[in-house]
Amino acid sequence: MTHIEKNFGSRERNKQKFYQKRGFKILAIILIVLFLGGGIFAWKTGNVLNKISKGGMFKSIVNNIPGVENELKGEKDGRINVLILGMRGENIPGGGLLADTIIVASINPKENKASMISIPRDLYVNNPGWANKTKINAVYAAGEENGKKQGLEDMKKVAGEVTGLPIHYSASINFAGFKQIIDAIGGIEITLDQPFQEPVQFNEAHVCDSQVFTVPTGKFEIKKNKTGRVVAEYPLCTNPVKECGGNFTLPAGKQIINGDKALCYVRSRATSSDFERAKRQQVVIQLVKDKMLSVGTLADFSKGNALLNALGNNVRTDMEIWEMQRFYDIYKGLNNLQIYQRVLENSEEGFLYNPTDMPKEVGYILLPIGGNYDRIHQMAKDIFILPAQSDIKPK
Repeated sequence: MTHIEKNFGSRERNKQKFYQKRGFKILAIILIVLFLGGGIFAWKTGNVLNKISKGGMFKSIVNNIPGVENELKGEKDGRINVLILGMRGENIPGGGLLADTIIVASINPKENKASMISIPRDLYVNNPGWANKTKINAVYAAGEENGKKQGLEDMKKVAGEVTGLPIHYSASINFAGFKQIIDAIGGIEITLDQPFQEPVQFNEAHVCDSQVFTVPTGKFEIKKNKTGRVVAEYPLCTNPVKECGGNFTLPAGKQIINGDKALCYVRSRATSSDFERAKRQQVVIQLVKDKMLSVGTLADFSKGNALLNALGNNVRTDMEIWEMQRFYDIYKGLNNLQIYQRVLENSEEGFLYNPTDMPKEVGYILLPIGGNYDRIHQMAKDIFILPAQSDIKPK
């Protein structure tokens, strides 16, 4: 081998080593970035779960040790019941802690079934927070009043009395969280048989206040006593900021809607009814569930990060972290899940009625037919074997 050939071979070997070394560094940098990214994501996940749950990370670790029992409440009995609440949110004017959405959701893992029972906000119940009777939508607000932080527990108690089911867990989400979750997953696809319109609700006048309803209409809400004499007149105002554009519409057909439109859709009730609204809420919850559990959503880091932000700031639950993990594992293992749905309403088969002999100051309320919850208890118990409520679908 000549001197030139030796130098050439040496240069080639050095060059190869350089690129191998450089390639190793690049690979190492990529691995470090991925590790740090995953580590930050894992830390953020733990931080978010700590924020929204009542339990700490340490207990979650303990419950994941092999041999430690980690069954959820209700799991042995084959039915896990969770109360879901939706509301404007804390410190938001206009009834921020009044529950607009009240759903008792159940999972039956053994039979691959789930159910949703919507309770209307106007149901007249015993309110433990104020020790008197109010609409059920005020129970959470009363429980949270003056820093008591009993809202979830009080709502679980009342929802259990209404449905006859043991309410094992509860979770609340505010309007901002609802919108952010839908936006984080890229919106939801919905198909409407006909155009949807709500021209009234977001233009409604209310008693004037200093924060939300501030534009005078020149009209008044009149209060009369039993003899018909006027005892008070309250000026009515509108909101200068028109929610949902004032006249909210969606066209017929297949479409993808974002968080703002989805929220307006599930809040609309004035032109239809609170019962129809509850049915729309159940439809949208299913669409969100399907999208969140899809492979594309779970594998997308940016979507996962956005979901964590939405959850951490806007969701509260009494589940501990290990219970949330176990619940997710159970849900993830269900295939071709059958979902059974009911909305408590005032139709002939709806279990509720609107009494006409109540004092005017009570306002519009609903009571159980027969004066007790026996029929509702039986329906809730048998929901997995009852025929489906066929009118719960996009409209």
